[in-house]
Amino acid sequence: MTKAITCTLCEAMCGLLITTSGDRVTGIRGDADDPLSAGHLCPKALALADLRDDPDRLRAPVRRTADGWQEITWDEAYDLVAGALARIRRRHGADAVATYLGNPVTHSLGGMTHAPPFVNLLGSRNRFTAGSVDQLPHQVVARLLYGHQWLLPVPDIDRTAYFLIFGANPAVSNGSLMTAPGMARRIRALHERGGTAVLFDPRRTETARLGVDHHFIRPGTDAALILGLLRVILTEGAATPAAYVDGLDEVRHAVEPFTPERVEAATGVGPGTVRRVALEFAAAPAAACYGRMGVSTQRYGTLCQWGIQLLNIVTGNLDRPGGTLLTRPAVDAIGQLDPGRRGRWHSRVRGLPEFGGELPLAALAEEIRTPGPGQVRALLTVAGNPVQSAPGGPALDQALAGLEFMAAVDFYVNETTRHAHVILPPTEPLERDHYDLVFRMLAVRDTARYSAAAFPKPPGARHDWEIFRDLARRYRRLVRTGRWRDALMLRLRPDRIVDLALRTGPYRLSLARLRRHPHGIDLGPLRPGLPRRLRTPRKRVRAAPPPLLEAVRQAAADLLTPAEPGTLLLIGRRHLRDNNSWMHNSARLTKGRPRHHLLMHPADLAARGLADGAPVRVRSTTGEVTVEVAASDDLMPGTVSLPHGYGHDLPGVRLARARHLPGAPVNALTDPAALDQLSGTAVLNGVPVTVEPSP
Repeated sequence: MTKAITCTLCEAMCGLLITTSGDRVTGIRGDADDPLSAGHLCPKALALADLRDDPDRLRAPVRRTADGWQEITWDEAYDLVAGALARIRRRHGADAVATYLGNPVTHSLGGMTHAPPFVNLLGSRNRFTAGSVDQLPHQVVARLLYGHQWLLPVPDIDRTAYFLIFGANPAVSNGSLMTAPGMARRIRALHERGGTAVLFDPRRTETARLGVDHHFIRPGTDAALILGLLRVILTEGAATPAAYVDGLDEVRHAVEPFTPERVEAATGVGPGTVRRVALEFAAAPAAACYGRMGVSTQRYGTLCQWGIQLLNIVTGNLDRPGGTLLTRPAVDAIGQLDPGRRGRWHSRVRGLPEFGGELPLAALAEEIRTPGPGQVRALLTVAGNPVQSAPGGPALDQALAGLEFMAAVDFYVNETTRHAHVILPPTEPLERDHYDLVFRMLAVRDTARYSAAAFPKPPGARHDWEIFRDLARRYRRLVRTGRWRDALMLRLRPDRIVDLALRTGPYRLSLARLRRHPHGIDLGPLRPGLPRRLRTPRKRVRAAPPPLLEAVRQAAADLLTPAEPGTLLLIGRRHLRDNNSWMHNSARLTKGRPRHHLLMHPADLAARGLADGAPVRVRSTTGEVTVEVAASDDLMPGTVSLPHGYGHDLPGVRLARARHLPGAPVNALTDPAALDQLSGTAVLNGVPVTVEPSP
């Protein structure tokens, strides 16, 4: 039997055709009839079968005991978790119970519809997500410029003539906050129609090898370059902004220090390149500027994203076909989401402000370790693996061991969930219905697709939304709390929620109609919608918000200071065959040539007397790791690179294959105190390190 489904392992939302026999997967291929992915698939999709068959995946609730993990019934698990959370809340207050929602939550329909209302039910201000080690600078800038954190303009890659990229590798990520499956094909099509793609990155990535005009840039200095490009456009009369844009005089004054010559000293990018790229971008008939993880997770990530938006705004490419446009998804949740308020409360220890209802993940360990009123004593994690992804992972690992109680909704025992007292495993992706609520809001084309589960739910299993619903019922018997809206959401099935949203959405679709079109419905290319869709007063783009003007004033001297000779700066990297800190238990994805090495330029190896392939010790101000080094001309001299999420080597972890996967946890080298101050995002790129022979 062959069924049409959507892959849920990354943001690309690729349509798949899966062939089954009984309860086994016998084949997976791309769905050529999917209007967005058009038959594209990557190796991760093929690993869905590995995930289904993995003997390490939990299929029933387990409780941690002195003798190891013991299976228990769902009723026992619910009672243990609800009882412990309620008891700690009564004794110490709601803030004593913290929550963490990992990246995989956004890839699950039930996780998206039911995890947030359950978190609301707990009533704690100690809410953490993967967003603060990922994309919050995008959202902060969208809130300040456009009035809502989820008004995120998307590059119209299929119609642009000039694609300018900073710190992103879309050939591997398939976009990321720009859902675009088959990016290699899309970039080749851009070249075939006579267009240009330009990339600034400290590493010559898979994207750079697609005939892109690639330029090295010193890690952590992208904001200086972006603001320098902006200065050229504004001072040389190349700006053509829309009439509804305010504040460009203030922007022009703010970027005055960023001359091409001073930018070169800081970034390593020559003045001629700065001027040429700026004027080419401004002169193109349609151009789109885009930046992602490499620029978001650095010290001035929010300034980077502000500058990227300004490049699109001042050249008239915001809301232009071939430029950057807002999507018009069939389920438009903008009105139901927090617009991105900031500073309504602060973390107890460091006084860090919340944004959009969450605190920076970098604060979690200290909130657990530091005694006093409001100390975190219990934690609920939902998917994710913050011990492997949060800055200062070893310190968080130690902090979790001291919790009074921890529960996890996850189907693996990993570096994080090994500390849980109870783990409640949801069904695996092929056993769930799916509709992408978030990534349809970020796609390069408007489409809608509902996927029925490829396999029925096994007897005794629970979907993630059922876990939250049943936990909420027990918790509310013990603690009479929560808003009626959250209680209602927890009672509704996800398919009912989607159907209501489709019927009231801009296209007046229904779940029944989507079921009749299992390959999806094409709703057309992105269309202009500004200024009508702005959420700002008087429907104006606020190009110069005071917090950003003040931030660039304070940062200018630091951004334009050349690096000390001999400094090594660490960056991360992503691979097509894994997904951050997960999917390392798939034989299909972990086979082949090792890819865990510290990459280093041959000149930097020679200067330190290091041999290609030898073990080295990498040190930062907060930690050290030992890993093999590999020589690579793909790195800018002075740059080293480690992949994110490797180094699974802890006792009690039930990931047999991942436990033996070589590598080192790069987050052992990152500092929880180092944050982008405007967004609270962790600094994961541009980290100063030393590299020496391993003793």
